[in-house]
Amino acid sequence: MEKKRQYHPKSTRVQNHKYRKYHIWPRIVGLVVLAAVGAAIAYFTSAYFKTKNAVDKTYDPHTAVKTTGEFNGKKHFAVLLMGTDTGALDRTEKRGRTDTMILAVVNPAKKRYTLISIPRDTMAQMIGADSFQTEKINDAYELGGAKMSMDSVSKLINVPIKYYAVVNMGGIMKMIRYVGGINIRPTLSFEYGGYIFKKGKLTNMGGAGALAYSRMRYDDPRGDYGRQERQRQVITTLIKRAISVSSLSNLDSILTSVSSNVRTNLPFSALQQIATNYRGCAKTSTSDYLHGYNAMIDDAAYQVQPTSELQRISNKVRTELGLEKETISNNETYQNKRNIAHGFSFKSGKTQDYHIYDYTGDDDN
Repeated sequence: MEKKRQYHPKSTRVQNHKYRKYHIWPRIVGLVVLAAVGAAIAYFTSAYFKTKNAVDKTYDPHTAVKTTGEFNGKKHFAVLLMGTDTGALDRTEKRGRTDTMILAVVNPAKKRYTLISIPRDTMAQMIGADSFQTEKINDAYELGGAKMSMDSVSKLINVPIKYYAVVNMGGIMKMIRYVGGINIRPTLSFEYGGYIFKKGKLTNMGGAGALAYSRMRYDDPRGDYGRQERQRQVITTLIKRAISVSSLSNLDSILTSVSSNVRTNLPFSALQQIATNYRGCAKTSTSDYLHGYNAMIDDAAYQVQPTSELQRISNKVRTELGLEKETISNNETYQNKRNIAHGFSFKSGKTQDYHIYDYTGDDDN
């Protein structure tokens, strides 16, 4: 039997060389990680042209949108962060689904950002499909790429989403490794992937350890909700660590390895503006998540979001975006109404069957 090992990785020493001529670097720190986790490669730079070349490799022109004037430091914006798990930490299967979906909302008026987790098993209409189709929200990326993911989440909670970043979890490992690890107090005690975590004990985690910490789900009493909390904890800690680090070594290898793990529709010019105009928002964060109910749809386990919860999150995100609140009305609210009429109860503690009715968008919700 393989012996479990206590997680005490050696701290990576960050050299204290001063890259004075690379003054653009500190401006590309925190918000780049926030606005597009993987796009944080712009933060790892030794010269302007190397940074631009690396970021250009991550750019997805197929989902390009106009960004002129969007990031002037006054406008609010949201970015859908998605994580895929394709080979890192001994996983070898290639999957098109997103294991992690977090909506990052930047609020310059309050000088903060908010992370909203979308549970991977959330029932949602696939916006952009050839015909009416309801699946788990994490299927959207496999079925229709980043555009379907953005449009489906946007419709689910009635908020505008134009920007995204998707990062292979191996890329997260590399980012954490290159900033010298992150210090986290685990939210619970558990063992996973050969690592042992103790609740409340400040632990320095390298890339593999942080990935193990944020991946475990089945031994968490809160299931995927507990995992979502740990994922948000890792992201916010990484942002703070990135801001505090003043110099890095092995920059060429960082640029090469991280850029291959990221795709985003935020061009280099937009990332520059975010880093310059929104850096004050990176120091303060809040977080939340959609609270769903377990249900069975065609013998598959789903998370079904009650209309009141969809409305709560919609109100919160729209407020952070500086938008007026609107009464949410979509496929999910329609399905809820029909299911409740046929005996489904969101107050029941039992897992119930949930039926999907045909939906045209014209029905009275």
